Amino acid sequence: MWRKQIDSRTADDKGLRCLYETAFPVEEQIPYDDLIGLLDVLSIDYSAYYDAEMLVGLTMVMHLPKYNWGWYFAVREELRGRGYGQEILTMVLDEYGTGRPFVIDIESPWQQDAPNPEQRQRRHAFYVRNGLQDTPTSRSYGGITYTIMTNSDQPFTQQDYDEIVEELMSVWRNMPNQE
Repeated sequence: MWRKQIDSRTADDKGLRCLYETAFPVEEQIPYDDLIGLLDVLSIDYSAYYDAEMLVGLTMVMHLPKYNWGWYFAVREELRGRGYGQEILTMVLDEYGTGRPFVIDIESPWQQDAPNPEQRQRRHAFYVRNGLQDTPTSRSYGGITYTIMTNSDQPFTQQDYDEIVEELMSVWRNMPNQE
């Protein structure tokens, strides 16, 4: 497997756009064109992963002063369960999981009214198997509760999470055409 770094000039790729728009619920997506605009104003590594010439997955990792934030991670649906996700996550943690804690948020496996509890439990177990652990932090947006996970033993607090969200929101509010 190999990785290709994506920037705002190379991001308008039909395969990447399709993967992004189908892998994440609409309520969790920033419109793809707006997301690509963020590549020029935030420190984000957008990567595509390939097996030979076949697109397998994508990741977006945002660099923050205290953390590396795993913002988006997806493997093509028809390729899930074949080890690609573990291989990609290993590559991500090798690159971004040292020096600063690597932090992600995932749909909480403990949300009582979740429409997809089995999927959430499998996803959480995947991250635990691959070295991430729960933090005492969670957040709810639009009826979805998110669990925050990290690869670090360093404390990660609600204030830390709020600072990440505030940084994203301040950039978002200052982008053209945003209300």
